[in-house]
Amino acid sequence: MSSIQVKDKKFVPYLAAAQIDEQIKRLGAEINAAYAGKNPLFIAVLNGSFMFASDLFKELDCEPEICFIKLASYKGTKSTGNVITSIGLDESLKGRHVVVLEDIVDTGKTLYEFLPQLTDQQPASLKIVALLHKPTALQHPITIDYLGFSVPDKFLLGYGLDYDGLARNLREIYQLTGE
Repeated sequence: MSSIQVKDKKFVPYLAAAQIDEQIKRLGAEINAAYAGKNPLFIAVLNGSFMFASDLFKELDCEPEICFIKLASYKGTKSTGNVITSIGLDESLKGRHVVVLEDIVDTGKTLYEFLPQLTDQQPASLKIVALLHKPTALQHPITIDYLGFSVPDKFLLGYGLDYDGLARNLREIYQLTGE
């Protein structure tokens, strides 16, 4: 892994593909154990979680189902402070074991505003899986039940994370230089 340039920003390597794969396999094993004999519904939060959701889903053997919802709060490298729901949820959650898949939890605002909408539908259980979490950036009380990595409060991209829509396709995760 070497440094990369995306638009006007330079990024340095942070997490290699092998490290990400290892954590996804661990998360998959934990989720399989927790949901053995159950039919959980995974809700992947787009756009960022698509790679994570795909790779994690390949590790699951607990009869999972998946759907997608689009929530957004970022523009460029900063949170806008507003959560926008672009695509709604069309599955019934009543009595279902629901697992929300997030690429990254930083301030927690997106999930904090979205989780009550799920809870109102009376799922049997509601858990959160996040590949990345920035604990020092957290501003809302969010419990992550299954976590890949705790990371510093730095701007990251790659493996689904973007800078103005670019670099989501990278297999690795990079950190913005100068932060």
